[in-house]
Amino acid sequence: MALAIGAALTTLLATLAPMATSATAAAAPAPGPLVWSDEFNGSAGSAVDQSKWRFDIGGSGWGNNEQQYYTNSTRNAAMDGGGNLVITARRENPANYQCHYGTCQYTSARLLTAATFTRAYGRFEARLRVPRGQGIWPAFWMLGNDIGSVGWPNSGEIDIMENIGREPSTVHGTLHGPGYSGGAGIGAAYSISGAFADAFHTFTVDWSPNLIIWYVDGNEYQRRTPASLGGNRWVFDHPFFMIMNVAVGGHWPGYPDATTTFPQTMTVDYVRVYAPPTGGGGGQITGIGGKCVDVAGANPANGTAVQLWDCNGSGAQNWSWNGDGSVRALGKCMDVTSAGTANGTPVQLYDCNGTGAQRWTFNTGTGQIVNPQANKCLDATGASSANGTRLQIWDCSGGANQRWAR
Repeated sequence: MALAIGAALTTLLATLAPMATSATAAAAPAPGPLVWSDEFNGSAGSAVDQSKWRFDIGGSGWGNNEQQYYTNSTRNAAMDGGGNLVITARRENPANYQCHYGTCQYTSARLLTAATFTRAYGRFEARLRVPRGQGIWPAFWMLGNDIGSVGWPNSGEIDIMENIGREPSTVHGTLHGPGYSGGAGIGAAYSISGAFADAFHTFTVDWSPNLIIWYVDGNEYQRRTPASLGGNRWVFDHPFFMIMNVAVGGHWPGYPDATTTFPQTMTVDYVRVYAPPTGGGGGQITGIGGKCVDVAGANPANGTAVQLWDCNGSGAQNWSWNGDGSVRALGKCMDVTSAGTANGTPVQLYDCNGTGAQRWTFNTGTGQIVNPQANKCLDATGASSANGTRLQIWDCSGGANQRWAR
């Protein structure tokens, strides 16, 4: 939910990335250890745990010409006694609240962890059922914890899920930062055959250095790296805090009309945060022709080629996947030569140094191994499976020479 957003966002998102559906998406990998959660198991009508959540309060419009007044009342945010938090938008003004446009017409709630929990990197996930109706705007999102000192959008914003009532079958995931904020945010949409308000769905981002991946119900529908930003600055390498809210009206969703009924509720089953996978597990990586990813030589120097070879169980084919994103064999790291990003840049073994040239992600759905810095896939040169075939990076195509198993 951008702090300031233009009405053209839907069009922009459609041009920046294709709309995904569950039929085309890749499955999410397993997360790391759970580090924070709220399961909302309080008694019916009880308030949220204030050691975990605080409230934004007021009717300023929140940079989007929204119409609601956010309260901390249990009329707007309370447990239902069945293991859920319910955030309720109402057409009411019980305390003569004043909004930026005059006397407020609506109340709702906006919960955040700015004072209680911030974190850089990991999996951030909520299972929830969105409300419905024209002008209703639920969101699960994050802001950089330095917003008080650097302002928005320099702090960065990660929208994990937004839905607007006039698009009942579609949710959006978006990045906002300097040069790509508001209606120019970088993101994509995900659609299903029915309405999201009809059932619970799980909304997730996996966030690691130089890479953010979005999922709905465990299905990947977009990934973003610094290369996605058109030369603008990546501002997603510091702690963020989470926000959940239901807005009423605004530049993007439009405003309630005669078809909109109240109250409207967003029901949240859980919010969970996982650390990145700890990794460290070792084993072979196999690719085209059943050949193994191999180090050329048992005592490699920096710059030794990473290649394909018949699988033989040697240490030169025993790769460990680590929490820092590195992939290691024989005490060194799989590395993109000279930190290159061009198609055809060779992959080598090199002393581990923590740079982007040595960070890799594995997509269990597609079998792709991606270097986020280059936003390119590990690739067997020439689609060959011959012994000694050099590995390189190349635009991800889905070809057999870019599919790996581990």
